[in-house]
Amino acid sequence: MTPITTILAFLFTLGVLIVVHEYGHYRVAVACGVKVLRFSIGFGRVLWRRQPRPDGTEFVVCALPLGGYVRMLDEREGPVAPEDRDRAFNRKSLWQRAAIVVAGPVANLLLAIALYAAQSWVGVEEPKAVLGPPVAASVAERAGLRAGDWVRAVSADGNEWRDIRSLTDLGWQVMQSLMNGESLELQVSDADGRGQRRLRLDLASLATSDVDPKLMQRVGLGGPYSAPVLADVAPGKAGAASGLRAGDRVLAIDGRVVADASQVVEATRESGKTGTAVPMQWRIERGGQRMDLVVTSAVVLLDGGKRIGRLDVSPGTRPEFVSVRYGVVEGFGVAVTQTWQMSALTLRMLGKMVIGQASLKNLSGPVTIADYAGKSARLGLSYFLGFLAIVSVSLGVLNLLPLPVLDGGHLMYYLFEAVTGRQVSELWLDRLQRGGVAIMLMMMSLALYNDMARLLGLQ
Repeated sequence: MTPITTILAFLFTLGVLIVVHEYGHYRVAVACGVKVLRFSIGFGRVLWRRQPRPDGTEFVVCALPLGGYVRMLDEREGPVAPEDRDRAFNRKSLWQRAAIVVAGPVANLLLAIALYAAQSWVGVEEPKAVLGPPVAASVAERAGLRAGDWVRAVSADGNEWRDIRSLTDLGWQVMQSLMNGESLELQVSDADGRGQRRLRLDLASLATSDVDPKLMQRVGLGGPYSAPVLADVAPGKAGAASGLRAGDRVLAIDGRVVADASQVVEATRESGKTGTAVPMQWRIERGGQRMDLVVTSAVVLLDGGKRIGRLDVSPGTRPEFVSVRYGVVEGFGVAVTQTWQMSALTLRMLGKMVIGQASLKNLSGPVTIADYAGKSARLGLSYFLGFLAIVSVSLGVLNLLPLPVLDGGHLMYYLFEAVTGRQVSELWLDRLQRGGVAIMLMMMSLALYNDMARLLGLQ
């Protein structure tokens, strides 16, 4: 994925989400009889302007695309002609003002439903829920999961079971249980569907403070299973010199049974960490015959001075993928459920960050969004639709937070007005706006710091 494509995917993402959000405000404002002066995508210097009618709304695109706004006629922001006073925002009823404010976030959530539905109708190829080896001493290993286990269904209470369609689906169910502080029952079998058994993933034993970007590593679920078969052996390199051939299946290394290609990679890298290659005893299967080989890797120096072993072989077969696709009605239902669950998960995560039960490293900014925009665009339409849906949910939920500079802050003002019968004073509005700006600047700075830390490999 070239930087240009990543930038274009990022700008497209921002453009779609901002336009939909601001259009929500605009459409409801017009429906309530409010005069909209400007519909702006971005801030700063105007790059493009269009005004269909001299007295109509001015549509503009500005140089800084990190947001947008809808400017409405309002007596608090300037003089209003007597004939236009009934079209001023501040003259509208409380419920109309609240509806205009909430329309932006609601538009983002409706967009997320549409995107999730489109993704479910188009279908997406995802790894089958056949697991690689669990992380040592993790919750998954203690539960008894093994490389090659196929997770067929999950249950929170052991009574109501939900079929697992893919590894992505399993990861989502695990995250949901973690956020709820619940353990998860699993129905598993081998990769061919034989030997079905039931296990308990003790997620409740993980402290809620463990919620951070490395959460799944602590849970210990392996990645997609990849058979330990050598797909390629580079001629003239250490692997070929040791007698390895393409198609060899690795059974054991130094007496340890190998169940997944990742274990071959790990053992190979470890063999050169001292700077001197340590010969390994490999047992392989070739053409139905078992044989033992002494395998010696080449030592490679990485950036930063770390040394690893390298054989220049390609261990592992492509994980098995399944097509996850739904019909029209079922897909729409799935989309509504996904949007609701993602909204609830986002709120719970934000709440846990506020009270210190989740790492602030979870906050992401424009660099991370751009990176994922590019990666999802490279993977195909379905993945990009899912990415857009997630960001749209996040934008909708974030704007509903009760911070003065956000839509949720304005809703809090209207709640105060509904309870007391009077509007928030100009003095308090100014104070709250200043406080809200300060909080938002802190959040943006932290998100940008997290972005750069991830980019530099510090997180």
